[in-house]
Amino acid sequence: MKPMRNNYIDFLAFIIKLILGISFIYASFHKIEDPQAFARILYGYDIFPDASINILAITVPFVELVCGFSLISGWFPRSALLTINVLLSLFIVLIGFNLIRGHQFDCGCFSFDSQNQTASNIFLLIRDAFMLAGGIFLYKRTKAS
Repeated sequence: MKPMRNNYIDFLAFIIKLILGISFIYASFHKIEDPQAFARILYGYDIFPDASINILAITVPFVELVCGFSLISGWFPRSALLTINVLLSLFIVLIGFNLIRGHQFDCGCFSFDSQNQTASNIFLLIRDAFMLAGGIFLYKRTKAS
């Protein structure tokens, strides 16, 4: 019989896995549906070289989709978590960099919205940090195959 504490940790890990997986799947849909709008969002970050924007706008949403499904299904979960954690780290750097330089932007995370409020971008930074913490927690718990 497992100790009760492990049951709670296992349940917490399951919830975090669902939240991360569903978040990445959901975030990919509107980007896949309208890569041109996502390219405009990436251009608005004013960080990426122009030549890379279209490639990023097409590939990143599919990476998010595959990683989300992979995490939830348990198919190559460590690879999915590693990719998700790298993406979340990059999102944190991009959002933080734009906040520091006072640049107004739409993150394009779950929808293409024209509201550019600094407070909501700070929330994005905090949300992504919590998601990254959850991803690191899961990565440490997931066995290498």
